[in-house]
Amino acid sequence: ELQLVESGGGSVQAGGSLRLSCGVSGEAPSIYCMEWWRQAPGKGPKEREGIATIDSTGNTLYASSVKGRFTVSQDNAKNILYLQMNDLKPEDSATYHCAAALICTFTYSGVDYWGKGTAVTISS
Repeated sequence: ELQLVESGGGSVQAGGSLRLSCGVSGEAPSIYCMEWWRQAPGKGPKEREGIATIDSTGNTLYASSVKGRFTVSQDNAKNILYLQMNDLKPEDSATYHCAAALICTFTYSGVDYWGKGTAVTISS
């Protein structure tokens, strides 16, 4: 079982940057695909958008909505997942969740563990 705890959310103006972190603890965390999802205000958990994923070999994949602006990375020694977010837009406002999946499908149903999330608000 894994425990995921996000941090780094906050409020910034459009065009600004934030870096989110996700502390990962538990058994064999390195075998999981680690993912970032976001849930926009007023939407339910099943409407979360998968925005970035990184597998155990370092391969990454991004949603088109964030590609070129967001970068996912991980520090395997410290078991921390990061999401660097640049050129933020008001539509990026959401609660950002860290997730882990044993099988890398990058789908909502494929997630095995969720963090509780950290809120990001972008003002215009």
